[in-house]
Amino acid sequence: MTPRRFLFLVANAREPGHLGNTEWLARQAAAALPPDVPQRWLALSALDLPPFVDRRHTVGEYPLPQGDLRTVFDAMREASDIVLVAPVYWFSFPTSLKTLMDHWSAWIRIPSVPFKSEMAGKTFRLVSTSGDRAKAQPMVDSERLCAEFFGAAWGGVLWGKGGAPKAVEADIAAQEAARGFLALT
Repeated sequence: MTPRRFLFLVANAREPGHLGNTEWLARQAAAALPPDVPQRWLALSALDLPPFVDRRHTVGEYPLPQGDLRTVFDAMREASDIVLVAPVYWFSFPTSLKTLMDHWSAWIRIPSVPFKSEMAGKTFRLVSTSGDRAKAQPMVDSERLCAEFFGAAWGGVLWGKGGAPKAVEADIAAQEAARGFLALT
């Protein structure tokens, strides 16, 4: 059995140093993992993620990513479980995560790397918060469809009631769900 390695891709628009509701909830879930299971946390807002340029219909192929994009690329390839940690912004992903996801279109077109088939062996999950669960559904559906596109396992969503700072800390149901969300089975 392949050893489990969790990658948490944290996307938010908070000022540096401010722990948001979504990351707080994700950290509650991660705390339930056994101590010998590696965890890597990447704050996407702290990385230099350039805009994606769609060259599928002109050049067709893409080179290996460079800089911070390469960091995320390598981390995704090394992980067994990829957890997107993203609050709802306008019914969708924060900009940093959407930018990264757009780059996946390039990564599946790198001739020397079977990125799509590598993703098929992983489990994708989403941790999110918003003022209303229904407002998170478009984002949940989008991530589930991404996992399906890759042929990856969909590990589901952990949602908590967010909004104002620390609001999720009052969501007892979300905290209880967090304890088993990343369960190793």
